[in-house]
Amino acid sequence: MKITVIGSGYVGLVSGACLAELGNEVLCLDVDAHKISILQQGGVPIYEPGLEELIKNNVAAGRLRFTTDVAESVAHGLVQMIAVGTPSGEDGSADLQYVLAAARNIAKHMTEYKVIVDKSTVPVGTADKVKQAVQEELSNRGITTLPRPQAGEARGEGRETGQPSFSVVSNPEFLKEGAAIDDFNRPDRIVIGADDERAIEYMRKMYAPFQRNRDRLMVMDVKSAELTKYAANAMLATRISFMNELANLAEKVGADIEYVRKGIGSDQRIGYNFLYSGCGYGGSCFPKDIRALQRTGEEFGMPMKILSAVEDVNHTQKNVLLQKITARFGSNLKGKHFALWGLAFKPGTDDMRDAPSRVVMEGLWAKGATVTAHDPVAMKETKHIYGERADLHYAKSPLDALQDADALIIVTEWNAYKSPDFDAVKSKLKNAIIFDGRNLFEPQDIKAMGIEYYGIGRGN
Repeated sequence: MKITVIGSGYVGLVSGACLAELGNEVLCLDVDAHKISILQQGGVPIYEPGLEELIKNNVAAGRLRFTTDVAESVAHGLVQMIAVGTPSGEDGSADLQYVLAAARNIAKHMTEYKVIVDKSTVPVGTADKVKQAVQEELSNRGITTLPRPQAGEARGEGRETGQPSFSVVSNPEFLKEGAAIDDFNRPDRIVIGADDERAIEYMRKMYAPFQRNRDRLMVMDVKSAELTKYAANAMLATRISFMNELANLAEKVGADIEYVRKGIGSDQRIGYNFLYSGCGYGGSCFPKDIRALQRTGEEFGMPMKILSAVEDVNHTQKNVLLQKITARFGSNLKGKHFALWGLAFKPGTDDMRDAPSRVVMEGLWAKGATVTAHDPVAMKETKHIYGERADLHYAKSPLDALQDADALIIVTEWNAYKSPDFDAVKSKLKNAIIFDGRNLFEPQDIKAMGIEYYGIGRGN
């Protein structure tokens, strides 16, 4: 099939590259000329394991191209997949300006039937707005119908007229940063929200290679599909905040949250996923989607009380490490220097959006401390955010970050941090103290080495 992906960010690039890998002809559009130039020259503007090689292979094979030409992109694909950003507005709602702009651009240039796919994370009712925006542009052009492909769509075996000129489909993404390619290629489910049987047929064809061993495709109405994406992220965020709140209670009562996690996770009704306590969640999805779903609830007179609590708990949890540090060193940290392992909001990505590390660093700076940080991939993004600062330095290796630091703070659970040389850690630190925001180590093992240890909910 010929597929156009509008938006060459995280979702757009992963989706486009994976669809091209299966033999589709994919054209990725972005209005950011600099980003497209990087891609056309063989670079990748984001970090995702395996993505750069996947893109290069498919570009070399002629299955994947990039452009800033809107007319070209609309002419290319029967399927027009919108994968642009939906940032939070000031009121917490999802900002749909880029989604609707993409829809209008499709309508301005289309000369035949298109399947317009909402891949971006959007609130309930967005498909209706997209449909309205496209219809308005077509009406401005004086168009009521356009040629519509028959079953042989991409092969041009025939055309029908007199039917709707476009279909709008909701097809939310469920990609985890750091594992997005595997998630796309081996999905738990493929959600299709549509009321047009012909559009559903096209979507089935596009996703047929992903369903060889079992049917993963779930067809439902558009609004249910839109709500499913938000509901999934809200559930996962709720599990994280629930465990973090339990972890804080565990510390108060002298329990160990790791034992509690294993005890409840063994219940098949609960399971182990997303039950790890830590210093809070971040990233581009959970915080934004929680706020957007709360806003949708408000619009319909249904306050989302649980989600309000989830957000409040997460906000508090991002400050837990700072509280432990000031409890140990005092509120005035002037002259103190800390080593920080991990800047990205999670392993496998360079994404710093809403990252707990930012709360920790900014809190330390406000109290007069300095930081030397290390992250396998996110230091470039950190420099982009904070620029040059006298109170922030970067280390070439995890051990280099420790030199003469008053303590080590662990914020991101990268594999590179899970089995350090603890003798070297002790020799480089000014004080043998670890604040472990991800519970990477067993407290009794670390304390037996003569290291002062503070975890999350470990009964300190």
